[in-house]
Amino acid sequence: MHGVITDASPWVRRFAPVLPKDGLVLDLACGAGRHTALLASLGHHILAVDQDISAVESLKTEAIQTLKLDLEGADWPLLNQQFSAIVVTNYLYRPFLDELPKMLTEGGVLIYETFADGNAEFGKPSNPNFLLKSGELLTLAQRSGLKVIAYEDIYLEQPKPARVQRICAVKGHLKGCVPLQFGG
Repeated sequence: MHGVITDASPWVRRFAPVLPKDGLVLDLACGAGRHTALLASLGHHILAVDQDISAVESLKTEAIQTLKLDLEGADWPLLNQQFSAIVVTNYLYRPFLDELPKMLTEGGVLIYETFADGNAEFGKPSNPNFLLKSGELLTLAQRSGLKVIAYEDIYLEQPKPARVQRICAVKGHLKGCVPLQFGG
């Protein structure tokens, strides 16, 4: 499990300390579970969701639940669910993007990071349907009433050259969290 944790996004690692310890954290489109493993190691209870959960089945514990869901069907499969935090990386499906802030409890945190316009220059994804438009995550936070803790729309060299957009935002106010460490 340690190898999976070290593969976690630096953005998610940076803001994991602000996630509320109570409640359930949603790792949406969890893939191989790199963030599921990281967050569980920090004492969180996780619901890891993806259309293929075979890669995360081995991570199941008392603290980690897995759920196979079609996240791109006609209906949002997590309707009326509530989470203390939601983590999404390298995934974008706009028809249900506005559902995410609605699923946060008061004091809940959204950590979102995925590819942005301009990424086609570096390879896949290159389809505009899977690339965030300039300021799109800021707009989502604004129309949902989330407070932005941090936001970037940048070029990254590692782990591979890419254009990414990422945000950490809270619904209401952060509750009793660890002070953030900046600069790394």
